Amino acid sequence: MKQTLKKGLILLCACTFLFLPATGHCRLENALSKYKDVNLSTERLNKIGQYHGLIEYFAGFTFFQPRHKVSPDFIRALILAESDANPTAISRKNAIGLGQIIASTGIEAGVELSKGTVDFHNVSRARLSNLSEKDLYDPEVNILLTCYLIAKYNYKFNGQLALVLSAWNAGENIKELKQGQYAPYQETHELIGKVNGYYLCLLQQKKTRLAYRRG
Repeated sequence: MKQTLKKGLILLCACTFLFLPATGHCRLENALSKYKDVNLSTERLNKIGQYHGLIEYFAGFTFFQPRHKVSPDFIRALILAESDANPTAISRKNAIGLGQIIASTGIEAGVELSKGTVDFHNVSRARLSNLSEKDLYDPEVNILLTCYLIAKYNYKFNGQLALVLSAWNAGENIKELKQGQYAPYQETHELIGKVNGYYLCLLQQKKTRLAYRRG
């Protein structure tokens, strides 16, 4: 079901929209405005294109809700915003790889996945149950964890992009999220703006390609 789009924020599941919380700050609105008309270069599209198959595969699982999947284009937007599709990227806070995952978060997610009912190609349960920091540099592992964690936060925070990305960037247990508000940090606002802008761009490009093929 579609809802009214407000402030350009998009839900993570395809074809569904969300609302900006009523407690919205000017800084977040500025970040959204800053990236709303962004265009992704051919170079950057080629970078993320290397991982097309892996993203489509891992985004195809329903980790938490039947018939609810994370949009592959959202995962592409997140990876571009976080690492510019560089699998060896590491941040000043030691976030690692394509999705910029903190080791402790990735290891915990791996254990959760290893206890589930799904078997993944090339990423065994045994490996997931015993991930190391080094594993996060592997695109297969990193993209799987990225899809899983985004699906987890999407479910936990009812698809509200500002809250989902607050959990991703600042931690799912911060006090603001417990109060139904997004993180008050400029870094988080920039990430929300980037991901939203990149996602809108990818969706528009897909729409344009489909129209061209039909024409």
